[in-house]
Amino acid sequence: MESLTFILDTILRLLQGLPLTLGLATIAIAGGLLLGFFIAMMRVSGKFWLQFPAWLYVQLIRSTPLLVLMFLIYYGLSQFISIRSSILWPFLREAYWCACLALVINASGYASEVIRGGLQSVGRNEIEAARACGMSGLLLLRRIIVPLAVRQALPAYSNDMIAMVKATSLASLVTLMDVTGIAASIANETYRPIPVFVAAGAIYLAITFALTQAVKRIEYRLSPHLRRVPTISKSDPEPRLNLEQI
Repeated sequence: MESLTFILDTILRLLQGLPLTLGLATIAIAGGLLLGFFIAMMRVSGKFWLQFPAWLYVQLIRSTPLLVLMFLIYYGLSQFISIRSSILWPFLREAYWCACLALVINASGYASEVIRGGLQSVGRNEIEAARACGMSGLLLLRRIIVPLAVRQALPAYSNDMIAMVKATSLASLVTLMDVTGIAASIANETYRPIPVFVAAGAIYLAITFALTQAVKRIEYRLSPHLRRVPTISKSDPEPRLNLEQI
């Protein structure tokens, strides 16, 4: 009973770091998705001078551990005088923005491959039909290619989003007091690491559960053709005509 009370009290203390954790996760997911989209467009552009830099970027980022990337940005960039004297230094000297930059770069490497797979899954028949209706360029991209690609890539990218939420815990290693950072300080104070990190795990579990439910809702909205058509029972006084059956 005492352990349960301690865990509940710890959760209340850990909730102080929840806004920072959610902020890091939101920036990582949104920024990684935006940057990954441009990289994916470079990969499928068909031009070697665009494809090769994008391919090299993806290989480097996916081969570099996030913790190493975060340390390189937080500790490494300050070694260059040109960076310390640039307009970027007010941001790069802050641990928060360094962590955000590392998370966005890391997320973009994985998001670009997911988006590229979604773009390549769009059938040629859909594109030809859209062109026959007079669509081309940005209109074709906005009305046909991107919605179909998002629907295909969303289930796979949801795994990356969950991974990004958990990856924000590494920000505690660059002095940020997020949920994991506060948990580490409480564990050092109380010498009770197991209940402390059980409480932290419960918070991350709640975040990922809410995220998966949101993704399911988005998938449902983007897939109307997969929804079950309600059947007409014999007791209905006025059965309605289903236009899909004509």
